[in-house]
Parts: sequence; structure tokens; C-alpha cells
Amino acid sequence: MKLKTMSNRNVMPDLIIGDLHINPPIIQGGMGVLISGSHLASAVSNEGALGVIAAVGSGEVFPDTGTGYVNRSYQGLRQIIRETRKLTNKPIAVNIMCALANYETLVQAADEEKIDVIISGAGLPMHLPALIKNSVTKLIPIVSSGRAAAIICRNWQRKYHRLPDAFIIEGSSAGGHLGFSAAEITAGPMTLEEIVKAVLEATAEFKTVNGNAISVIAAGGIFTGADIAKFMQLGAAGVQMGTRFVCTHECDAAMNYKQAYLDCEKQDIIIIKSPVQMPLRVIRNTFVERMLSGERTPFKCTYHCLRTCDPEKSRYCIAQALLNASRGDLENGFVTCGANAHRIDRIVSVHELITELVLQYGQNVNCGDASSPE
Repeated sequence: MKLKTMSNRNVMPDLIIGDLHINPPIIQGGMGVLISGSHLASAVSNEGALGVIAAVGSGEVFPDTGTGYVNRSYQGLRQIIRETRKLTNKPIAVNIMCALANYETLVQAADEEKIDVIISGAGLPMHLPALIKNSVTKLIPIVSSGRAAAIICRNWQRKYHRLPDAFIIEGSSAGGHLGFSAAEITAGPMTLEEIVKAVLEATAEFKTVNGNAISVIAAGGIFTGADIAKFMQLGAAGVQMGTRFVCTHECDAAMNYKQAYLDCEKQDIIIIKSPVQMPLRVIRNTFVERMLSGERTPFKCTYHCLRTCDPEKSRYCIAQALLNASRGDLENGFVTCGANAHRIDRIVSVHELITELVLQYGQNVNCGDASSPE
């Protein structure tokens, strides 16, 4: 069905991140390795939403000149940021995981490029403000609890005299590595609705420099415009969506990667333990089956990319597996996804996707029904 183009997207309120106004209030999730690069991020930002570059794996776009993984990643991230800015004049963000061994160097690259926003999760970015030298970059931690949000606010306020410009609240239906233990997932963690409410309560006492509340952005399992309406009616200022953007023409992943989404059924989406000992949501394939059976893929660690990875005990190199998958080699890699990946049935443009989400949002706000279809 061809969707009518939305000429005026002001049906949705702005997502305010410092002095940035994002509309529609959608952040595209930062997906590595090399899934969300310059093409996807720029296309999203050109629609008024916030496009996000994933920093992990950025060194793979920079030719290996013998300078080492850390320097290649630093140079590669700067190159991707510059390429993205050639394609859009709108704000862009970069996602840099705290768990990365070269976290500080990647933040330095983003800081030197005066990136509009740094998003940081996979751990609490307690020292992130100390690494920022420019006066324009906005900082958004990713958390999964009100307690984590409050800890960051108090720490940053006390040590750096600043607060996060926003929080992304990630629930257990998100893609990739999850901020919950396997036991919590099995027992049933708090719902995203509950976590959003908890973070809103925890951050209510803190005000940004302009006197506004800290924007709270819901993420993890958000699939439709109705979902967006539901969380914004709960008090969220916007949403982050990753899975929906994989099956867009502009997504930087190989076609085989996108096809895995189109072909998967609900039962194909499983949670495994990654080499960094965190739950990881993936689409089951032959590579995953081999790893689950105990097979070990011999490898030499050339990256040392994740602080908590022990190459001696790992059955495979997750960096190489994700890089292989992004290039379409699913015999030697796997596809990460959110819990709703099986609901995607076609590849669309970023423009078509965002137009659909805005229309759905408007329909649900206007009729007062923000329930999400199953």
C-alpha cells in the first residue's frame, strides 16, 4: 500500500536535546558492526529524525596501513562522520559503547569532529563529560533502570557540573546486547513502560541548564507509530528504533543481512550468551547452531575491542562474526535483531518508513487509542 506523503509532520512534538529540536522525535538506533553508517544515518537525519552512526567496527572502513586497530578506528570514525555530513546538514549522532576497549579514543574522534550527539551505553558512561572538550556535543547515556539514571545524574552534577541532555531507556525487547542478566530475562524484567516511569521519577528532581526536564527516550521493541504514541503519552519525549531501520534501502548492511530479517519467524529469534558474557538477541542460523553445539572457530584476536571479552575462552570472535554478517557472509556470522524483527515483511525507503510511523502516530493520538497491534 502506497502511503500518502505527510506534508506537515508537526503532528508530533519536538524531541528537545539541549538546543537541538528533533522532529519527528525518533532516534535511529546505532547498530554495529557497520549496519548504521553514513548512508542510513544521513537518510534518517534528512527526514528530521536523528540518524546515528555506530562507532564499533569503524576501523574496518579505513585501510589497514599497519597503524593498529585503535588508530584505524579513530581515523575510520572521523571519516564516517565526515562522509555523513556530506550527505546531510541536519544533526547526527554517534553511538559509542562503554564496553569498547578503545572507548576514550572513539569519544576523542567524535569530540574533535564536534558531533552533535554522543549516545553511550553497554555500561554506565560515568566519565564521559571529562572527555568532551567542545561546547556543542550533547550527551545521552543509555540505561535500563531509574537507579542507573539517578546515579549518572548525581555523579555528573557533582564532578562535572552538568547533566545528561537526555536518557535513552532500553527495555528487554531491544536488539543486540541487552542490559539485563539472563536470569532477569528468564524471570521477566520490568516492562519498558515500568522502566520509563521509573526513570521519569528518578530524574524529576534534576533540571537542565535551561530549566527543562531531562528528555526521556523509550527504546526496545517499539515498532509502530501507535507504540510511539503510547510511550509519549506516558511522558517519554521520543523513541529510539533500530530494528525497523535495518530493512530500509539506505541501511548500510548487505542485502543478505536484510533478507535474514525478512525470512525469520518469531521462533528464530533467540537469546544467546555472547563472548562478552552478556545476553545477545540474534536470528538463529547455521553459524549460531554451530556455536550452540559447542563448536569452536579458531581465531587470533586482532582487535582486543571489548573490555570483557576473553579470547582464550571464547569459541569465536564476535567482532569478526558481526563484520562477516554485515558484509553478507552469514555462514561465518550472525544477525542481531530486536524481538519484533519477524514482523518486518518488506524493504522500504527511510522516507516511507518515517512517513508511515508519523501517520500511525497521528491516527492513534487523534482517536485516543495508543495500543499497539499484535
